[in-house]
Amino acid sequence: MPRFSWVIGEAGAPLAGAARERGWRVEPLGLARAALLARRHDLIHAHDARSHTLGAVVGGAPLVVARRVAFPVGSRWKYTRARHYLAVSEFVKRVLMAGGVPEGKISVVYDGVPVLEPSAGTHVLALANFDDAQKGAPVAMEAARLAGVELLLTRNLERDLPQAASFVYITHAEGLGSAALLAMSAGVPVIASRVGGLPEVVRDRETGLLVENAPAAVAGAILELAGDPEFARRLGQAARRWVIENFTVDQMVRRTMEVYRKVLS
Repeated sequence: MPRFSWVIGEAGAPLAGAARERGWRVEPLGLARAALLARRHDLIHAHDARSHTLGAVVGGAPLVVARRVAFPVGSRWKYTRARHYLAVSEFVKRVLMAGGVPEGKISVVYDGVPVLEPSAGTHVLALANFDDAQKGAPVAMEAARLAGVELLLTRNLERDLPQAASFVYITHAEGLGSAALLAMSAGVPVIASRVGGLPEVVRDRETGLLVENAPAAVAGAILELAGDPEFARRLGQAARRWVIENFTVDQMVRRTMEVYRKVLS
């Protein structure tokens, strides 16, 4: 079995902090140390572009790369170096294939989220992601104005979900949509952009509402949920079941381990 005992990363990165809390050894991201450790361990798993580049350069153990973003493949050379890719959605898998990665080297492993207690809030909630040009906080704000409702903006979604009656997730590019999944785990009906991997998470009018990135369309969805509490309740309950069946942390770990075993066999 592989030894999962080391994390090489940015000192202040969330992954490094979470690993330290669990008693794992964490070292700063660097070429020389990574090259040494790559020859002492069974597998390298890269989670971002920089670590992908580092793993491609140092060689040694087989390289597995998690790909979560929606934008096209850049360096063709780098993308020939990994033994296998974990695509966060079927959409991202197609992006990888369009960039020249063979289908046989890609496995779809969906994000997993904690299953939260059901929400009983009354607010329309959206992410305060103004610093990300790919996200759509301004669209959500204008939609709320058109709908005549107050929009609660959050930078800590898990903390604020108990206040939510609905969650508006507008984005211009999306690999999957883990924020939408987290809201769905709490039974909060989600209004989401019809882009990227989001339609794999939010099934329109079954586990949420998909909309175009236009304030009027988003406003219409907000008003529909507010005006039909029974429909909103059914959507939220179906969304929570959908997450429990397909998008838990345990399922993500199990599928990732299956890929590890495949790579190392």
